[in-house]
Amino acid sequence: MSDAIRLDAADRVRAAFGREFPDAGGATAPIVVRAPGRVNLIGEHTDYNQGFVLPMALPHSTWIAARPRGDRQVVLHSDGYGVTRLDLDAVGPGRPVDGWGIHVAGALWALREAGVPLVGFEGTVATDVPVGASLSSSAALEVATVCMANALADQPFDPVAAALAGQRAEGEFLGLPSGIMDQLVSAAAHDGHALLIDCRDLALADVPIPARATVVILDTMSRRELAESQYAARRRDCEAAADALGVDSLRDATLDALDGAADAMGERVTARARHVITETARTERAADLLRSGDVEGFGAAMNDSHASLRDLFEVSGPQLDTMVDIAQATPGVFGARMTGGGFAGAAVALVDTDRLGAFTDAVGAAYARATGVEPRLYAVRPGPGAGLA
Repeated sequence: MSDAIRLDAADRVRAAFGREFPDAGGATAPIVVRAPGRVNLIGEHTDYNQGFVLPMALPHSTWIAARPRGDRQVVLHSDGYGVTRLDLDAVGPGRPVDGWGIHVAGALWALREAGVPLVGFEGTVATDVPVGASLSSSAALEVATVCMANALADQPFDPVAAALAGQRAEGEFLGLPSGIMDQLVSAAAHDGHALLIDCRDLALADVPIPARATVVILDTMSRRELAESQYAARRRDCEAAADALGVDSLRDATLDALDGAADAMGERVTARARHVITETARTERAADLLRSGDVEGFGAAMNDSHASLRDLFEVSGPQLDTMVDIAQATPGVFGARMTGGGFAGAAVALVDTDRLGAFTDAVGAAYARATGVEPRLYAVRPGPGAGLA
């Protein structure tokens, strides 16, 4: 029942470059960069509230192979998604860009606004990050674009600056305000480690995942529809709660203060704030548990996180709840929860490595029986962040 995506995007992007630009060779051989997708282990909807998150980079990545041009044009052929063409001097918010190219345009615009001396380039893009499964395929494309643009301009790659460019692309170019987590872990992760991010000051701390535990991504094969408006509504509720509590963000709020203001805030806004306050504390504590090797304690925190997201923040969904219920009841699991923005997509589980095969077989079969849909399950170890290939 498990389904491992072939990690062959590196080969595909090079082969595609040779097809699209057959004269490439010798001095014109492409530069190749990669940026990974991510799965968030715990700390959901805390990033834009200046709390803590604990994601890890995936072995699945987006790859770009490119060479510079003599003009200010960008031409990128995407494996399976067509071609995008951009003028570096013309890209900007509100100017139309088709399809997947909008993420490339947004990242390049953010770099241009930051003063990076961009050069035109042509190349190919390939990915093995599952699209639409809450694994940040868009952030991987943005960070890969930043990495390539810096390489072609002979500029150093600064992971934090790259992440901020990607975040600005999402918020100001695409009109989708987001936290910093997705882009920052894609840019800054270290092999074998999850990354604890303090979303207030962007302090980073590596957290090793013990060998006796394996992360399993549980893709329900459901996909979000009209989730952006729900995401924006949750952000507004969090901002309203912070205003009512007299703090800059819910990072500074306490449960005592929340209890005192609950009647004035109303049930919905209070529930949203309660999730963020408890999830921020839970994430910081969970990172300490993982560092100490307490995978059982970490798994319990994952279970509590899912219940809070389902009942207080109300961003789970029927397929996610079904998958998590099955995973939590299957022998060998330490804990499981939905991951990502919510409503659909993937869940994540921490599983006893010695029982991994039996776990994935059982969960895949049970989910298929319950829903009539074959899920995709990926057993993964933490990978490194973006860089030259």
